[in-house]
Amino acid sequence: MAKDGFWSRAFHLYYDGFRSMTLGRTLWAVILIKLFIIFVVLKLFFFPNFLSQHAEEGGEADFVANELLQRTP
Repeated sequence: MAKDGFWSRAFHLYYDGFRSMTLGRTLWAVILIKLFIIFVVLKLFFFPNFLSQHAEEGGEADFVANELLQRTP
């Protein structure tokens, strides 16, 4: 190793660890696929952009303020 600094040693620790993994690669692939499903697929189908459908462009803050004031008991 040319450098023996903290960041260099930390990088080589993780680099060597990930390079020698066998089962870990499969587990990381599963984790990344699940994260993709959670953040992309679910966002697209179950969490539509409510403001873009109900508020005028540029008036989103007013729309939110009015909705909050109307629903406050």
